[in-house]
Amino acid sequence: MQSGKDSSTKPVIGLIGGIGSGKSQAAAAFARHGAYLASGDKAGHEALQQPDIRSRVVQRWGRQILNEEGEINRRRLGALVFADPAQLRELEALVFPFIERRLREEIDAARRDPQVKFILLDAAVLLEAGWMPLCDRIVYVHAPRAVRLRRLAEQRRWSPEEVSAREHAQLPLTDKVTRADDALDNSGSLESLDRQVADLVGRWGLAPAERSPETVARK
Repeated sequence: MQSGKDSSTKPVIGLIGGIGSGKSQAAAAFARHGAYLASGDKAGHEALQQPDIRSRVVQRWGRQILNEEGEINRRRLGALVFADPAQLRELEALVFPFIERRLREEIDAARRDPQVKFILLDAAVLLEAGWMPLCDRIVYVHAPRAVRLRRLAEQRRWSPEEVSAREHAQLPLTDKVTRADDALDNSGSLESLDRQVADLVGRWGLAPAERSPETVARK
């Protein structure tokens, strides 16, 4: 493991990759091998549910972004902000502080849990948001663009245009790869992905933790 952190703390593994590369699948595989999952996406959902943040977001982008239950529809909001970098930066300024605070709280709690061996930080904008210092290692998840587009169309019903808009808001994949310490190929089967994760965990010298509901964060 890298030596940038206190050796007495449990390592944090940051997970990055292209949109649709299957980071959630990789995170689940790490959980099966003892990781506690800290999810940036989950924290992002929580951020938009905070009364103050919700109020400011609705005030800025209007009630058009709300669904029938009065909750923020992330796809509607995304269609607006990913089309305009300035608006995306406005939204990030509203939600990133809460997300980072929540992730730090989760990481601190996981480090105090004797059942947790290591922490997996799954955040799509980990590098873009400047959260890399939270991590001891970075793992890049790779999948060809055609595979990623197919997954996103099947799982989220995103069009290629929607994917491109979100990709333009993130660092190029070539930049992400160069910042990673390790890589996983997620173009094949889940069994193949799990074997690769097991190999990494073994190479890092991290014995699997006893799996329990408390060890894995619900996503």
